[in-house]
Amino acid sequence: MKKFAFKMNLKPGFKEEYRRRHNELWPEVKKLLSDNGISDYSIFYDEETNSLFAVEKIDDSVEWKNLSNEPAIKKWWDHLADIMEVNPDNSPVISKLEMVFHLD
Repeated sequence: MKKFAFKMNLKPGFKEEYRRRHNELWPEVKKLLSDNGISDYSIFYDEETNSLFAVEKIDDSVEWKNLSNEPAIKKWWDHLADIMEVNPDNSPVISKLEMVFHLD
């Protein structure tokens, strides 16, 4: 099992809307994540910077598939584009984070 961490940026004033939309995560998006070995996925919010910090576990026995071409993922990005910093294709602007410490 691998861990992957990254950060994204939320537009000011949209924390509760972001939370609401994720509490209603579409079943097809959940299935895509699960089918591709992604589990234990958490997103944290930093009020001072409007940053979102995400951590997910990826089952390394499942062949990794780039989900960015999946219609359900593209539709999900479009659904969030008005409240986040996004790229021209509406994918979230992400910054990968390097693990510098871990304690089991």
